[in-house]
Amino acid sequence: MIENLTLGIIIVAAAADSINPCVFGVLIFLLAYMIKVFKSRARMLLGGLVYISAVYITYFLLGLGIIGIIRNYTAYLSKPFYWFAAVIAVIAGLLEIKDYFWYGKGFSLQMIPGAGERIKKYSKAMASMETKHPALSLLVAFFLGIFVVFVELPCTGAPYLAILGLLSKGQFAAGIPMLLLYNLIFILPLFVIVGLVYAGHTSKTLENWRKEHRGFMRLAVGLLLLSLGAYMIWAVV
Repeated sequence: MIENLTLGIIIVAAAADSINPCVFGVLIFLLAYMIKVFKSRARMLLGGLVYISAVYITYFLLGLGIIGIIRNYTAYLSKPFYWFAAVIAVIAGLLEIKDYFWYGKGFSLQMIPGAGERIKKYSKAMASMETKHPALSLLVAFFLGIFVVFVELPCTGAPYLAILGLLSKGQFAAGIPMLLLYNLIFILPLFVIVGLVYAGHTSKTLENWRKEHRGFMRLAVGLLLLSLGAYMIWAVV
């Protein structure tokens, strides 16, 4: 199956995953908070980069761990996991497309309930640390990146799960470069957002843009997920 996982599939799936409005919304909120906490754009930039680094490392290690487990129990888990990933891709794709036409109505892919309040709580801890122990405030930013990856999985994880399902069919070592590339593409828009805020664009402007285009972003993700799920099913039928 790994031979069917072309570079194009990796790039398209990662690009679609990277424009998820859930990802943008959390980062925009955190940057707005960091501007108030750190009092300087340079410090905010550093905090944003630390956060993005944590997202990259956590997402990569999570994928690596899942593939490793699947490869260790290939006889029992490989085929069920593959089909699970394919079905989730199709279902998630339909839900994302639904939100293009009826945003927020019915069931939608979103963060784990209560995660937003937790993020605000940890952000306040970051503000406290910046006053007392500035170095530790960056550690909180790193922890926030780890935390956000896990609470956003219901919203963002379907494309990644599909790719992991495809990678689980191949050699473990061959999947590592693809995971590194996938996650690099995934975080690229986050660098753009941090750069825009550093350049002077307000978080309010970016949040308004996100809300205006979130339907189209979900449509793009949905179409990709449907195509990816259909491809996975076609590849083994």
